[in-house]
Amino acid sequence: MTALKAHEVARFLARPDLTEGIFLAYGPDGGLVRESAQRLIRYLSGDDPASANVTIFDGPELTADPSLLVLEARSVSLFGGKRIIRVRNATKALVMPLTDLRDDPGGTAIVLEADNLPPRDALRALVEAAKLGRALPCYPDSDETLVALMRESFNQAGIRVDQDVIPTLREILGNDREITRREIEKLVFYAAKSKTLTREDVLLLCADNGALAIDAILDATGGGHAEKLEMALNRALAANINPQQLLAMLTNHFANLRRWRTEVDGGKTPRAVLDGLKPKPHFSRVSALEQQLRLWSDSALALASDRLLQATSDSRRRPALAETVLRRTTLALCMLAAQH
Repeated sequence: MTALKAHEVARFLARPDLTEGIFLAYGPDGGLVRESAQRLIRYLSGDDPASANVTIFDGPELTADPSLLVLEARSVSLFGGKRIIRVRNATKALVMPLTDLRDDPGGTAIVLEADNLPPRDALRALVEAAKLGRALPCYPDSDETLVALMRESFNQAGIRVDQDVIPTLREILGNDREITRREIEKLVFYAAKSKTLTREDVLLLCADNGALAIDAILDATGGGHAEKLEMALNRALAANINPQQLLAMLTNHFANLRRWRTEVDGGKTPRAVLDGLKPKPHFSRVSALEQQLRLWSDSALALASDRLLQATSDSRRRPALAETVLRRTTLALCMLAAQH
């Protein structure tokens, strides 16, 4: 009986101890399931992948006619080469035909891809109990495995990354291996000539540009940076973000600043206030928010909030002028912050 642990899968895929039998990649990380199946097939195909005889089935297709799997596995390859059968969306409906092949696969490698399977699932139990069977659990990456994957990928491509590239990319990406791979490949392609990557490159290529533009508007307005404000407004409006939505987010931002400023006036440092927030602001914004808490007094924030409420009211009464109202109001607040 061979039941691999999740942390053992990568080592197994680098050098599988079987070249025939039943291989089951399963788990909640669909991207990692597909990647594991692909890596295994590449290894089993040998030095000449073009000579391999790879047949692909979809689970429902075999569920309707399970005998197809046995027929395909037992048939003789007309052109020679390694016979590999790949089954996507495999389920326990395949247990009966796989039972016929479990002890005598005839040199064929059957690579199954499945969703997360409990220990008592019949398909998983069959593969784990088979002498010529290997089950490969594919669970979401941890911070450690994701960071290792990023570093390995960039090192292999000969790309030098700035110190904050890996943390920034980790903050942006989730735990789906396929998405992570796709984003890393995009960055490697982007840096193919320069061989360098910066945090700005990562934000430009991988982040939600609309969300970034909104954060830039909030921080440029609150921080008194007129040039950055102009650029951020142009980006957001070009992305068809509604001016009234931006006014609403600015109103909320200044309300938060006033609430946090109350804690600063009570004796806390700006950094201590920000460190205590739940959820915490994105690490890339902490310095900007700290600066804003130092710039604005409670009375100034109250005036700013009143001005934003008036601007919101004006934009609703005259929607055609919403962009003009937005630009005029943010610039006025920006100038006020710059005076402090």
